[in-house]
Amino acid sequence: MIKKQIYIAALLFTVIGFQPGCVPSKPTEEVEILAADRLVIKLETNRRKIKTFEGNGTISVESPQFSNSASFSVIVTKPDSVFLAINGPFGIELANALITKKDFQFYNAMGNTLYRGQTDNDLLREIFRINISFTDLMDALVGSVNLTDRLYKTPDDYNYNQNQYDISYNDTETGGKIKYVVDMRDLGIREFVINSGEGTELLKGIYGGFRMFEQVPVPQNIRISNQKDKQEIYIEYKEMKVNQPGVRIQFSFPEDADIVDL
Repeated sequence: MIKKQIYIAALLFTVIGFQPGCVPSKPTEEVEILAADRLVIKLETNRRKIKTFEGNGTISVESPQFSNSASFSVIVTKPDSVFLAINGPFGIELANALITKKDFQFYNAMGNTLYRGQTDNDLLREIFRINISFTDLMDALVGSVNLTDRLYKTPDDYNYNQNQYDISYNDTETGGKIKYVVDMRDLGIREFVINSGEGTELLKGIYGGFRMFEQVPVPQNIRISNQKDKQEIYIEYKEMKVNQPGVRIQFSFPEDADIVDL
């Protein structure tokens, strides 16, 4: 049971949203065609604008082993701290978690048990059944792209048409490939695909319901699919705030809770 709960929590901890504000997209004919280096700089600049986030919504998980949905709330303070609460019917608390790049604490309210341990790639591989780093997974789920290491690297493939940019990078270590589809009008990332060195699709993200927040396009709806293991996660935000002053994460659990070190 705990693996199922951690599975939901780990999928949610990377999710970051933004305070909504509707801004219409530019007509295609008014859009400036960007060179690859300028596009990468703009995408990375957008990613860095968001410092804190508070939001709530719903998550649905579908897999051969597990199928369920739940409401949740999340507080994110960059660069790497996330608080997550998962609630059942009538707002009953089921679990909450504090996750960072270094470690995590997961409190199961139903069992009054705290699970804690280190957040490493081995843990992520066990939970997500995919070999992916914390940073890449976080960016994939939030609909942003961490291009810090690629600011001065030429994409291996770069194409555009009247509606979108297609930008791809090869992974020299694994032989895999990451492709991003970017809307030409507002520079929102509509899709990403991670392929293995053999060309097998490992992970795919589709984003919709975009809104502009502090001139950054972000998705309200996020769908992540692991085709190999037939796993799919759908996230929908209902309320969101961004860069509010005084945001703090407070994680607590009862003194009589059982503690399990993983």
